[in-house]
Amino acid sequence: MCGICGFIDYHCHSDANILARMVLALNHRGPDDNGHDVFSSEQATIGIGHTRLSVIDLSFAGHQPMNYRNLTISYNGEIYNFRELKKELTGLGHSFISESDTEVVLHAFEEWGDSFVSKLTGMFAFIIFNKETLEITIVRDRAGVKPLYYFWDNKLFLFASELKAFYQHPSFQKAINPRSVHQYFDYGYIPSPDCIFYNCSKLEPGHILKFDIRKRKITITKYWDVRDYYCLPDLNISYTEAKEELEKILHSAFEYRMVSDVPVGIFLSGGFDSTAVTSMLQSNRTRKLKTFTIGFEEGNNEAPYAREIAQFVGTDHTEYYCTTKEAQDIISSLPYFYDEPYADSSAIPTILVSTLARKSVTVALSADAGDEIFAGYNNYATFINNLSFIKKIPAYAKPLLKQLSKAGTHIFTNGFFNHKLYVLSVLLNTNEEKIPQRLLKSYYSLNRNARDNLFKDKAIQHHSIYDDDFSGFKDVLSAALATDYLMYLQNDILTKVDRATMSVSLEGREPFLDHRVVEFAAQLPSKFKYGQTQKMILKDIVYKYVPKDLMDRPKSGFSVPIVSWFQNELSYLIEDNLNASAIAKTDIFNYIYVQKLLKQFFSGKATDPTIIWKLIQFQMWYNKWLN
Repeated sequence: MCGICGFIDYHCHSDANILARMVLALNHRGPDDNGHDVFSSEQATIGIGHTRLSVIDLSFAGHQPMNYRNLTISYNGEIYNFRELKKELTGLGHSFISESDTEVVLHAFEEWGDSFVSKLTGMFAFIIFNKETLEITIVRDRAGVKPLYYFWDNKLFLFASELKAFYQHPSFQKAINPRSVHQYFDYGYIPSPDCIFYNCSKLEPGHILKFDIRKRKITITKYWDVRDYYCLPDLNISYTEAKEELEKILHSAFEYRMVSDVPVGIFLSGGFDSTAVTSMLQSNRTRKLKTFTIGFEEGNNEAPYAREIAQFVGTDHTEYYCTTKEAQDIISSLPYFYDEPYADSSAIPTILVSTLARKSVTVALSADAGDEIFAGYNNYATFINNLSFIKKIPAYAKPLLKQLSKAGTHIFTNGFFNHKLYVLSVLLNTNEEKIPQRLLKSYYSLNRNARDNLFKDKAIQHHSIYDDDFSGFKDVLSAALATDYLMYLQNDILTKVDRATMSVSLEGREPFLDHRVVEFAAQLPSKFKYGQTQKMILKDIVYKYVPKDLMDRPKSGFSVPIVSWFQNELSYLIEDNLNASAIAKTDIFNYIYVQKLLKQFFSGKATDPTIIWKLIQFQMWYNKWLN
């Protein structure tokens, strides 16, 4: 895995020293090698930088930026089918000087233009500079495994894997976008294409950005969208046939993620997703795969389950129980590695398991996306049940319920109950076809009472995928799955794993995010996924490799006891970050309401204690990067 960065400067004030500092800021993403090139044209100075974690072709032949004829590339990611593409390109007359997938990307771009992206199986974010046409092409993978930020103010264009590279450029302006702050408090992250700063964006997954240097023009096109597959009719296939075909696709996807010239391991939690990856890969090998699990003194502890699976499957398993202090010490580093305000506390155990794995391997497989593809979250059951309840309300009862729910929001003081009544009131006043997206949005939105009181500027509105039209989907579960794939998976889960693994120079790979998996699964009848049980088809495949009695237990997942920590030994973080002067410094929040939230939090009466965690993470981020 690597880090990429660069600039297009129309004032020509940028130079190799600035670019070198941008590259150095990304050194944790690739400590094995780095490079940077600066080009001059009549219009602008162009800089392209790279820092490398050597995984495929460890020789200097894989050095970047890599040049081929009129093309220069800086590339972050892995193309798992590069050998097949290389063979095809060789048949078309291309010759190669390295064994790297980077060189294959350059030749494929020259041969097929932008359409070559559809041939790639992998994770990637790369920039290709054409010195003849003076055009920059930036591409991000279909699911958004690899990050790509860009900044444009009509004079300076910056791009990088992480925002911290931008901070090294003297002309980068760190002006907070209030709309993004509101998004952060709704979701716990800032969804693409938005960024915490004005003039700064994330390239969305499945998109290509073209920058015409002569015309100063940006054009962004979409080359892949998971929603297209969820809008297709169901495949005419039996459950047995679907299970057999899905197992073949999974085998192929998992094996591709083992392509490497350095040691590879697997994060094993003992849940269905990581067990599927581990058991299916180990079944084809006599050599024991390396698996890694973190155990906790507090919170959900998955280590005993993972140990049982590892023993049954026969992996070389490493388990480490971290202390409470080790987990807590990670908190202060989160603003640095996550660049933007980010509030998923499971980043803590993800960094810890990445640190553990890096002692033995350079690449680790992380089994994310199983819940989003195969309907594993409990939210899906809640979503379907609530929709069913609303549809069953008789027409004659709706006017009375509208009045009662609206009145209740003014009568009841309980914030959680107040929010539920408000949501019901909104749904009852919504056109029937728009109810699913409104309901889904309510699960992820800040409660109404907090929204009305937390911010000094209450009038800010923001649009998200939850406001989009759901009418094209074949059913409501498909709409929910596609939405979570595009929103929660990309912006929360994949951000968490990328920054956590890269914080210790570990390449994280996502076997379930092979596009062939979701393209097939999206076209299966929903009852194959959410049938007699959630994740039905995936579970039935896993049972072929691991006994059912080892797997059937309540869904767990990474979690740490953030609330009790902040009520006790970490209360000093609240004192340091949420006092009157600290709140006044950011000039975003209503301190009187923050005081009220803290009083409820310490008395154990908070209806949504995650707001405190979001506030602390925002304040710590602000102190790290803007104070």
